[in-house]
Amino acid sequence: MTRRRGDDGTAIVEFVWLSVLLLIPLVYVVLGVFETQRTAFAASTAARSAGRAFITSPSEAAARSRAEQAARLAFADQGLSGGPMRLAVRCAPDPTNCLAPGSVITAEVHSSVPLPLFPLIMGRHAPRIEVASVHSSPYGTFREDRP
Repeated sequence: MTRRRGDDGTAIVEFVWLSVLLLIPLVYVVLGVFETQRTAFAASTAARSAGRAFITSPSEAAARSRAEQAARLAFADQGLSGGPMRLAVRCAPDPTNCLAPGSVITAEVHSSVPLPLFPLIMGRHAPRIEVASVHSSPYGTFREDRP
């Protein structure tokens, strides 16, 4: 007489395997969302800070470097000091005189987030998520013109 083996004890094994198969992708997605959110928050803060730093600078010669420093500081506050960041500052209506009464300064920040835990072997070709933020700051009609 042969004895058949029952299913006793396999439920825990199935539960562990299903948990691993479902939790690993979920943790990966959550890590990716957190990194993207952190970079998006840094880009938003950087654009706002760069616009404010540009407008409050004493001269147009110092305005661009102050805006760049403010944007870098916003990224450093989020722990992204070494990350890629591009800042573009535009002025309207006259691009040659940004700190004139009635102008509007637009600060645009672009950055990218590498997917977490991706192999470093791929180097520059690793997939990235692009993040951008734009902030416009009016200089004000009733302010004095700065050099």
